[in-house]
Order: sequence, then C-alpha cells, then structure tokens
Amino acid sequence: MLSFDFPPLTTGALLGALFIFALRVFGITISTIRVLVMMRGKKAAAFAFGFIEVLAYVVAIAEVVNNLDNIWNVLGYCLGFSVGTVVGMIYDERTASGYANVRIISRYQAQRIIEQIHEAGYGATVGYGHGRDGTVGMIVAVVRRQDAEAVCAIAEAADPNAFITIEDARAVRRGHLYMSQER
Repeated sequence: MLSFDFPPLTTGALLGALFIFALRVFGITISTIRVLVMMRGKKAAAFAFGFIEVLAYVVAIAEVVNNLDNIWNVLGYCLGFSVGTVVGMIYDERTASGYANVRIISRYQAQRIIEQIHEAGYGATVGYGHGRDGTVGMIVAVVRRQDAEAVCAIAEAADPNAFITIEDARAVRRGHLYMSQER
C-alpha cells in the first residue's frame, strides 16, 4: 500500500516539484495545441507536437515514479496537469486561429440580421425553412474564429431571441470572408 509522508520542503524537494510542475504545464499546453492542429487536419504539426508532448510526459512521470514517497513531486505533477489545461485553453482563446461556422435562426428578424452582417463586412447566406412554430430564417456565416463573437453580437442586437450555434470549421475554400485593413 502506498503511503505519503510530507517530507520537509527543502530547496531540493521544491526544485524537483517545480521541475515536474513545469514539465506538466508545458506538456499539457502542447497537448491542447496538438489536438487543435489535429482537428484542423495538420498531420505534420500534430506529429511534432505529439512527440514533444510525450517526451515531456515521460520525463515528468519518471521523476515522480523514481521517488513515489515524495508527495511534493506528486502534487507538482497533478497541479502541473491542471494548470497546463487552463494555459492551453487560454492559448486557444488568445490565438483563435481557424474558422467558425455561425448559424443563426430567427423567426422574425432574419432579413435585418443578414443586412447588418453584410453591412459589417462579413459574408453570410440566408435561407428559409419551417420550424416548430412556423417559418424561420436560417443564416450561415463562415468567419474567422476571432470574429465569431462579433457576428453573434450583431445577430443578438437585431433579435435577442435568435437561436445561435457556433462550430469550428475544419477547412474553408473560396467564399467571402471579412477583410479589414488592420489584419
């Protein structure tokens, strides 16, 4: 049976735990990036990130396994995993690379929404269908992920009751995307 004692937190123990922590933060952040590039079909990048991710994992787990009685190493490993997950999510939010498929369904304001999306410089297509309560307008806009919230804000301002979904688009070919001078 495994028992954990809390040995004194010496400089050596602290440095060992910090090393493990840093490896896990790095490895899990790389793991998040690997999954993102893999979902976008970038095989070479996924391969490289996978190699780096597992290398960091092997070195970190070896440090923990070599001294299982040291709770500081185990805590550094666990905390590094958690922090790495959050760092990877923040990285994804900040870079917002790739494209998003924004779908907006509006019962009464579809034409107004599409006009405002076009006025803002984004491409979008509207079609009409039959929903549970009658005819609805269905708007589809493929935009850069970083622009998805702006398109949603336009739709919500025109119709606070609009039903909106956002999905990652794996690849985009041809069409109209918002092009500003700042980008």
